[in-house]
Amino acid sequence: MTKKFIPYANEADVLHIGGLMIENRLDRITIAGDIDLTLDQAGQADARALHALLGDVLAKLEAQALPEKLPAAEVSTVKNPFE
Repeated sequence: MTKKFIPYANEADVLHIGGLMIENRLDRITIAGDIDLTLDQAGQADARALHALLGDVLAKLEAQALPEKLPAAEVSTVKNPFE
């Protein structure tokens, strides 16, 4: 049984579709890589998987009130432990 990728649910899930790597985060979904949606059954399967994923992401986004833009991440400096 394959675990369902639930958008914005955790900081751990990673999904691969073709050459894409989709990383789950609590405040964003990161998509990196590239994909060729070829005119064959493999391309069709990748297109369906990508379509389903984006449908789930959009449903989650549309189900809540969203800020206009997320605030910048807080950055802090720590002492170098190797000095």
